[in-house]
Amino acid sequence: MMVIRPVIQDDLAALRELAAKTGVGFTSLQDDEAQLRARVERMIGTWQGKLPLSEQGYLFVLEDTDTEKAVGICGIEAAIGLNEAWYNYRVGTLVHASKALDIYSQMPTLFLSNDHTGHSELCTLFLDPAYRHHKNGQLLSKSRFLFLATFPDRFGSKLIAEMRGVSDEQGCSPLWESLGRHFFSMDFAQADYLTGIGQKSFIAELMPKHPLYVDFLSEEAQAVIGQVHPDTIPARKILEAEGMRYEGYVDIFDGGPTVEAYIHDLRIVREIRSWPVEIVENSSGSANTFYLVGNESFCDYRVISGTPEFSETHIRLTRDQADRLNVGAGDTVRAVTLFAQETVS
Repeated sequence: MMVIRPVIQDDLAALRELAAKTGVGFTSLQDDEAQLRARVERMIGTWQGKLPLSEQGYLFVLEDTDTEKAVGICGIEAAIGLNEAWYNYRVGTLVHASKALDIYSQMPTLFLSNDHTGHSELCTLFLDPAYRHHKNGQLLSKSRFLFLATFPDRFGSKLIAEMRGVSDEQGCSPLWESLGRHFFSMDFAQADYLTGIGQKSFIAELMPKHPLYVDFLSEEAQAVIGQVHPDTIPARKILEAEGMRYEGYVDIFDGGPTVEAYIHDLRIVREIRSWPVEIVENSSGSANTFYLVGNESFCDYRVISGTPEFSETHIRLTRDQADRLNVGAGDTVRAVTLFAQETVS
Protein backbone atom coordinates (compact mmCIF):
# COMPACT_ATOMS: atom_id res chain seq x y z
CA MET A 1 0.00 0.00 0.00
CA MET A 2 1.06 3.59 -0.63
CA VAL A 3 0.72 6.07 2.23
CA ILE A 4 1.49 9.77 2.67
CA ARG A 5 3.17 10.70 5.97
CA PRO A 6 5.35 13.51 7.39
CA VAL A 7 9.05 13.39 6.56
CA ILE A 8 11.45 12.04 9.22
CA GLN A 9 15.23 12.11 9.59
CA ASP A 10 15.49 8.47 8.48
CA ASP A 11 14.20 9.52 5.03
CA LEU A 12 17.38 11.47 4.19
CA ALA A 13 19.03 8.71 2.16
CA ALA A 14 15.87 8.16 0.12
CA LEU A 15 15.48 11.92 -0.41
CA ARG A 16 19.00 12.15 -1.80
CA GLU A 17 18.18 9.34 -4.22
CA LEU A 18 15.10 11.26 -5.37
CA ALA A 19 17.03 14.53 -5.65
CA ALA A 20 19.59 12.85 -7.92
CA LYS A 21 16.80 12.03 -10.38
CA THR A 22 15.21 15.49 -10.66
CA GLY A 23 17.54 17.22 -13.13
CA VAL A 24 18.34 20.93 -13.62
CA GLY A 25 15.52 23.35 -12.94
CA PHE A 26 14.02 21.53 -9.96
CA THR A 27 15.05 24.22 -7.50
CA SER A 28 13.39 22.96 -4.32
CA LEU A 29 14.99 19.50 -4.18
CA GLN A 30 18.77 19.74 -4.52
CA ASP A 31 21.16 16.81 -4.14
CA ASP A 32 22.91 18.46 -1.20
CA GLU A 33 23.01 16.48 2.05
CA ALA A 34 23.53 19.46 4.37
CA GLN A 35 20.74 21.44 2.72
CA LEU A 36 18.34 18.47 2.79
CA ARG A 37 19.14 17.74 6.43
CA ALA A 38 18.54 21.36 7.42
CA ARG A 39 15.26 21.42 5.56
CA VAL A 40 14.01 18.21 7.17
CA GLU A 41 14.95 19.62 10.58
CA ARG A 42 13.00 22.79 9.77
CA MET A 43 9.95 20.71 8.82
CA ILE A 44 10.15 18.71 12.03
CA GLY A 45 10.51 21.97 13.97
CA THR A 46 7.29 23.19 12.34
CA TRP A 47 5.34 20.15 13.49
CA GLN A 48 6.79 20.56 16.96
CA GLY A 49 5.58 24.19 17.12
CA LYS A 50 9.08 25.64 17.51
CA LEU A 51 9.21 28.01 14.53
CA PRO A 52 7.70 31.40 13.63
CA LEU A 53 5.33 31.60 10.67
CA SER A 54 8.09 32.92 8.39
CA GLU A 55 10.04 29.66 8.75
CA GLN A 56 7.21 27.13 8.84
CA GLY A 57 6.99 24.45 6.17
CA TYR A 58 5.73 20.90 5.70
CA LEU A 59 7.29 18.02 3.79
CA PHE A 60 5.45 14.76 3.15
CA VAL A 61 6.75 11.56 1.63
CA LEU A 62 4.96 8.84 -0.27
CA GLU A 63 5.98 5.58 1.36
CA ASP A 64 5.75 2.16 -0.23
CA THR A 65 4.73 0.14 2.82
CA ASP A 66 6.04 -3.07 1.25
CA THR A 67 9.60 -1.69 1.19
CA GLU A 68 9.14 0.99 3.90
CA LYS A 69 10.93 3.43 1.61
CA ALA A 70 10.06 6.99 0.57
CA VAL A 71 9.49 7.03 -3.20
CA GLY A 72 7.98 10.50 -3.59
CA ILE A 73 8.00 13.88 -1.91
CA CYS A 74 5.74 16.93 -1.75
CA GLY A 75 5.66 20.07 0.37
CA ILE A 76 3.85 23.19 1.51
CA GLU A 77 5.46 26.43 2.69
CA ALA A 78 3.20 28.23 5.17
CA ALA A 79 4.06 31.83 4.19
CA ILE A 80 6.64 32.82 1.58
CA GLY A 81 8.73 35.97 1.37
CA LEU A 82 8.60 37.00 5.04
CA ASN A 83 12.32 36.47 5.67
CA GLU A 84 13.73 37.04 2.19
CA ALA A 85 12.00 38.81 -0.68
CA TRP A 86 10.06 36.50 -3.00
CA TYR A 87 10.72 37.42 -6.62
CA ASN A 88 8.94 36.63 -9.84
CA TYR A 89 7.96 38.44 -13.01
CA ARG A 90 4.50 39.80 -13.64
CA VAL A 91 3.73 39.71 -17.33
CA GLY A 92 2.23 43.08 -18.19
CA THR A 93 1.77 45.63 -20.95
CA LEU A 94 3.14 49.10 -21.62
CA VAL A 95 1.41 51.29 -24.19
CA HIS A 96 3.35 53.68 -26.45
CA ALA A 97 1.22 56.10 -28.42
CA SER A 98 1.56 59.26 -30.48
CA LYS A 99 -1.48 61.04 -31.87
CA ALA A 100 0.71 63.21 -34.07
CA LEU A 101 2.22 60.20 -35.80
CA ASP A 102 -0.92 58.07 -35.51
CA ILE A 103 1.06 55.31 -33.78
CA TYR A 104 -0.31 53.12 -31.00
CA SER A 105 1.57 50.05 -29.79
CA GLN A 106 1.16 47.65 -26.88
CA MET A 107 4.43 46.18 -25.67
CA PRO A 108 4.47 43.01 -23.51
CA THR A 109 6.74 43.49 -20.50
CA LEU A 110 8.15 41.71 -17.49
CA PHE A 111 7.89 43.55 -14.14
CA LEU A 112 9.91 42.35 -11.16
CA SER A 113 7.33 41.57 -8.48
CA ASN A 114 6.95 40.63 -4.82
CA ASP A 115 3.16 40.30 -5.10
CA HIS A 116 3.00 36.80 -3.61
CA THR A 117 4.60 37.73 -0.29
CA GLY A 118 2.77 36.05 2.59
CA HIS A 119 0.96 33.47 0.44
CA SER A 120 1.26 29.75 1.07
CA GLU A 121 3.10 27.69 -1.53
CA LEU A 122 2.86 24.16 -2.88
CA CYS A 123 6.39 22.98 -3.60
CA THR A 124 8.84 20.10 -4.03
CA LEU A 125 6.59 17.65 -5.87
CA PHE A 126 8.60 14.73 -7.23
CA LEU A 127 7.75 11.07 -7.72
CA ASP A 128 10.26 8.35 -8.52
CA PRO A 129 9.77 7.48 -12.22
CA ALA A 130 9.38 3.80 -11.30
CA TYR A 131 6.24 4.67 -9.31
CA ARG A 132 4.48 6.86 -11.86
CA HIS A 133 1.46 4.59 -12.19
CA HIS A 134 -1.67 3.48 -10.31
CA LYS A 135 -2.67 7.08 -9.47
CA ASN A 136 0.39 7.54 -7.22
CA GLY A 137 1.05 10.98 -8.69
CA GLN A 138 -2.52 12.07 -7.95
CA LEU A 139 -2.23 10.83 -4.36
CA LEU A 140 1.11 12.58 -3.84
CA SER A 141 0.03 15.95 -5.22
CA LYS A 142 -3.54 16.12 -3.90
CA SER A 143 -2.74 14.89 -0.38
CA ARG A 144 -1.52 18.45 0.29
CA PHE A 145 -4.99 19.84 -0.43
CA LEU A 146 -6.39 17.43 2.16
CA PHE A 147 -3.90 18.77 4.71
CA LEU A 148 -4.83 22.38 3.83
CA ALA A 149 -8.51 21.55 4.25
CA THR A 150 -7.95 19.82 7.60
CA PHE A 151 -5.72 22.52 9.13
CA PRO A 152 -6.71 25.78 7.35
CA ASP A 153 -5.72 28.07 10.21
CA ARG A 154 -2.04 27.25 9.63
CA PHE A 155 -1.97 28.79 6.14
CA GLY A 156 -2.70 32.02 4.30
CA SER A 157 -5.84 32.66 2.31
CA LYS A 158 -4.10 32.24 -1.04
CA LEU A 159 -2.04 29.38 -2.41
CA ILE A 160 0.54 29.41 -5.23
CA ALA A 161 2.70 26.85 -6.99
CA GLU A 162 5.72 27.68 -9.14
CA MET A 163 5.94 25.30 -12.07
CA ARG A 164 9.26 24.20 -13.54
CA GLY A 165 9.97 26.07 -16.77
CA VAL A 166 11.47 24.94 -20.05
CA SER A 167 15.10 23.79 -20.20
CA ASP A 168 16.85 21.14 -22.28
CA GLU A 169 18.66 17.97 -21.21
CA GLN A 170 21.88 19.93 -20.74
CA GLY A 171 20.14 22.36 -18.40
CA CYS A 172 19.99 25.21 -20.88
CA SER A 173 17.05 27.61 -20.40
CA PRO A 174 16.11 29.84 -23.37
CA LEU A 175 14.91 32.63 -21.07
CA TRP A 176 18.07 32.49 -19.00
CA GLU A 177 20.31 32.63 -22.06
CA SER A 178 18.43 35.63 -23.46
CA LEU A 179 17.93 37.52 -20.19
CA GLY A 180 19.35 36.22 -16.93
CA ARG A 181 22.87 35.53 -18.15
CA HIS A 182 23.37 39.22 -19.01
CA PHE A 183 22.86 40.22 -15.37
CA PHE A 184 24.20 37.24 -13.43
CA SER A 185 27.20 36.07 -15.52
CA MET A 186 26.72 32.43 -14.51
CA ASP A 187 25.11 29.30 -15.94
CA PHE A 188 21.43 28.59 -15.33
CA ALA A 189 22.30 25.43 -13.37
CA GLN A 190 24.51 27.42 -10.96
CA ALA A 191 21.86 30.09 -10.35
CA ASP A 192 19.26 27.36 -9.92
CA TYR A 193 21.45 25.58 -7.38
CA LEU A 194 22.12 28.75 -5.36
CA THR A 195 18.42 29.57 -5.04
CA GLY A 196 17.73 25.95 -4.11
CA ILE A 197 20.11 26.08 -1.14
CA GLY A 198 18.70 29.39 0.04
CA GLN A 199 21.33 31.83 -1.25
CA LYS A 200 18.94 34.31 -2.88
CA SER A 201 20.43 37.69 -1.99
CA PHE A 202 22.19 37.90 -5.37
CA ILE A 203 18.77 38.20 -7.06
CA ALA A 204 18.03 41.50 -5.33
CA GLU A 205 21.60 42.70 -5.83
CA LEU A 206 21.82 42.02 -9.57
CA MET A 207 18.34 41.92 -11.08
CA PRO A 208 17.14 45.08 -12.90
CA LYS A 209 14.24 46.82 -11.16
CA HIS A 210 12.75 48.46 -14.25
CA PRO A 211 10.32 46.79 -16.72
CA LEU A 212 11.87 44.57 -19.38
CA TYR A 213 10.48 44.53 -22.92
CA VAL A 214 9.66 40.99 -24.03
CA ASP A 215 10.18 41.90 -27.69
CA PHE A 216 13.88 42.48 -26.96
CA LEU A 217 14.32 38.82 -26.04
CA SER A 218 15.09 36.03 -28.48
CA GLU A 219 12.17 34.28 -30.16
CA GLU A 220 13.08 31.11 -28.24
CA ALA A 221 12.92 32.97 -24.93
CA GLN A 222 9.61 34.65 -25.77
CA ALA A 223 8.10 31.26 -26.66
CA VAL A 224 8.80 29.68 -23.23
CA ILE A 225 7.37 32.46 -21.04
CA GLY A 226 4.54 30.87 -19.07
CA GLN A 227 5.30 27.36 -20.39
CA VAL A 228 6.21 24.31 -18.29
CA HIS A 229 8.91 21.69 -18.70
CA PRO A 230 7.53 18.60 -20.50
CA ASP A 231 7.99 16.54 -17.32
CA THR A 232 5.87 19.07 -15.42
CA ILE A 233 2.81 19.00 -17.69
CA PRO A 234 1.04 16.26 -15.63
CA ALA A 235 1.66 18.18 -12.37
CA ARG A 236 0.21 21.36 -13.87
CA LYS A 237 -2.88 19.52 -15.11
CA ILE A 238 -3.49 18.09 -11.64
CA LEU A 239 -3.35 21.53 -10.01
CA GLU A 240 -5.53 23.16 -12.66
CA ALA A 241 -8.14 20.39 -12.28
CA GLU A 242 -8.40 21.37 -8.62
CA GLY A 243 -8.96 25.06 -9.38
CA MET A 244 -5.50 26.65 -9.62
CA ARG A 245 -4.91 29.05 -12.52
CA TYR A 246 -2.09 30.91 -14.26
CA GLU A 247 -2.57 34.63 -13.58
CA GLY A 248 0.41 36.09 -15.45
CA TYR A 249 3.32 35.50 -13.04
CA VAL A 250 6.44 33.60 -14.14
CA ASP A 251 9.77 32.51 -12.71
CA ILE A 252 12.58 35.02 -13.22
CA PHE A 253 15.06 32.34 -14.31
CA ASP A 254 13.27 29.91 -16.63
CA GLY A 255 9.91 31.65 -17.22
CA GLY A 256 7.86 28.79 -15.76
CA PRO A 257 4.30 29.80 -14.79
CA THR A 258 2.97 30.32 -11.28
CA VAL A 259 -0.53 28.92 -10.73
CA GLU A 260 -2.63 30.21 -7.86
CA ALA A 261 -6.01 30.12 -6.12
CA TYR A 262 -7.75 31.10 -2.92
CA ILE A 263 -7.62 28.03 -0.69
CA HIS A 264 -11.36 28.08 -0.01
CA ASP A 265 -11.99 27.86 -3.78
CA LEU A 266 -10.08 24.61 -4.27
CA ARG A 267 -12.29 21.69 -5.27
CA ILE A 268 -11.02 19.35 -2.54
CA VAL A 269 -11.40 22.01 0.17
CA ARG A 270 -15.00 22.67 -0.92
CA GLU A 271 -16.04 19.00 -1.18
CA ILE A 272 -14.22 17.30 1.69
CA ARG A 273 -16.37 15.63 4.37
CA SER A 274 -15.72 14.11 7.79
CA TRP A 275 -16.73 10.51 8.45
CA PRO A 276 -16.58 8.27 11.54
CA VAL A 277 -14.76 5.01 10.86
CA GLU A 278 -16.29 1.56 10.77
CA ILE A 279 -13.85 -1.37 10.51
CA VAL A 280 -14.83 -4.18 8.11
CA GLU A 281 -13.16 -7.44 7.14
CA ASN A 282 -13.30 -6.74 3.43
CA SER A 283 -14.42 -3.80 1.33
CA SER A 284 -15.53 -4.20 -2.26
CA GLY A 285 -15.92 -0.44 -2.62
CA SER A 286 -16.54 1.10 -6.01
CA ALA A 287 -14.04 0.13 -8.66
CA ASN A 288 -14.67 3.37 -10.52
CA THR A 289 -14.57 5.89 -7.69
CA PHE A 290 -11.31 6.56 -5.90
CA TYR A 291 -11.09 8.61 -2.71
CA LEU A 292 -8.44 10.39 -0.73
CA VAL A 293 -8.79 9.49 2.95
CA GLY A 294 -6.80 11.27 5.65
CA ASN A 295 -6.74 11.21 9.43
CA GLU A 296 -7.12 14.34 11.56
CA SER A 297 -3.84 14.05 13.49
CA PHE A 298 -1.58 17.05 12.91
CA CYS A 299 1.73 15.51 14.03
CA ASP A 300 0.95 11.98 12.83
CA TYR A 301 -0.79 12.89 9.58
CA ARG A 302 -1.56 10.09 7.10
CA VAL A 303 -3.34 9.92 3.73
CA ILE A 304 -4.18 6.92 1.56
CA SER A 305 -6.21 6.47 -1.60
CA GLY A 306 -8.61 3.68 -2.38
CA THR A 307 -12.21 2.65 -3.00
CA PRO A 308 -13.81 2.40 0.47
CA GLU A 309 -17.49 1.74 1.05
CA PHE A 310 -19.80 4.29 2.69
CA SER A 311 -22.93 3.77 4.74
CA GLU A 312 -25.29 6.65 5.49
CA THR A 313 -23.25 7.52 8.56
CA HIS A 314 -19.81 5.88 8.31
CA ILE A 315 -16.85 5.20 6.07
CA ARG A 316 -15.98 1.51 6.00
CA LEU A 317 -12.25 0.81 6.11
CA THR A 318 -10.45 -2.49 6.18
CA ARG A 319 -8.19 -3.19 9.13
CA ASP A 320 -5.13 -2.62 6.93
CA GLN A 321 -6.44 0.75 5.71
CA ALA A 322 -7.26 1.84 9.26
CA ASP A 323 -3.83 0.75 10.50
CA ARG A 324 -2.10 2.73 7.74
CA LEU A 325 -4.10 5.79 8.78
CA ASN A 326 -3.45 5.13 12.50
CA VAL A 327 -7.17 5.22 13.30
CA GLY A 328 -9.63 2.89 14.97
CA ALA A 329 -13.36 2.31 14.96
CA GLY A 330 -15.22 5.49 15.86
CA ASP A 331 -12.33 7.81 15.00
CA THR A 332 -13.01 10.51 12.42
CA VAL A 333 -11.31 10.76 9.05
CA ARG A 334 -11.74 13.14 6.12
CA ALA A 335 -12.57 11.86 2.66
CA VAL A 336 -13.04 13.34 -0.79
CA THR A 337 -13.10 11.93 -4.30
CA LEU A 338 -9.70 11.79 -5.94
CA PHE A 339 -11.06 13.33 -9.12
CA ALA A 340 -13.60 16.07 -9.81
CA GLN A 341 -17.20 15.41 -10.90
CA GLU A 342 -17.62 12.60 -8.41
CA THR A 343 -19.41 12.92 -5.07
CA VAL A 344 -19.15 10.99 -1.83
CA SER A 345 -22.21 8.85 -1.17
